[in-house]
Amino acid sequence: MAWRYAGDQMKRWREAAGISRQALAQEAGYGYDAIKGMERGVRKAQAHVLRIADDMCGAQGKLAAAVEFLRPEPFPSYSQDFMQAESEAVAVSWYETEFIPGLLQVEEIVLAMLNAHCPPLDDETIEERTKGRLARQTLLDKQTKAFSFVISETALRDQVGDMAACKRQLNHLLHVGRRRNVTIQVMPYGRGPHPGRLGPFVLLETPDHEYLGYEEGQTTGVLYSDGEKISTLRQRHEMILRLALNPGESSAFISELAEEL
Repeated sequence: MAWRYAGDQMKRWREAAGISRQALAQEAGYGYDAIKGMERGVRKAQAHVLRIADDMCGAQGKLAAAVEFLRPEPFPSYSQDFMQAESEAVAVSWYETEFIPGLLQVEEIVLAMLNAHCPPLDDETIEERTKGRLARQTLLDKQTKAFSFVISETALRDQVGDMAACKRQLNHLLHVGRRRNVTIQVMPYGRGPHPGRLGPFVLLETPDHEYLGYEEGQTTGVLYSDGEKISTLRQRHEMILRLALNPGESSAFISELAEEL
């Protein structure tokens, strides 16, 4: 909707000023079809184009002001409620099967994953989401907030980025795991059937000591407080903790993986 509104306003100002689409395209250094796409809202109006249009149409900053409202969100829309709940929680318990949890990712891994997004993301969105994910990691600095991570061996061994990035990621896990408010455990291969095979999830304990669950799929994420579902997740989490390597064993395991790289 923001794209459509900004594009429509650009078109209205341009037409009111008697400026052709071709003239705007030439002045801004874009093709005619690109400007047409922006005005129809099927393509995001670029900041440079909005500023050029503002000057040409005498909009006195009204078109240029749209730039701030077109910046990409730092997180996908379906996860924003979770991000808010995560920031307020007193305890975060995370089980992950396919990748290193976002709170623990180093910048190279963040970039590698965002660059592999399908459909591809534009540079501005990648930049904003990278900033958002790294800024979110300051939650770990709050020493009274408890974090428990159980990460599958699959996620630890999978090469995301180059070898140097993978080694840095593993060493980062070791470093973060030394904090007294953070526990990192590994779910190794060979544990057979267990509840964790049903997929990743996050349990959040609120300041009121209630619980929220979060599960994320390909295109959606669900944050819920249903008592029966939460009970199921807590039981599964307890079983996962029992099957995973303890923190000391996990640290040794991750150190061995890092030495292999």
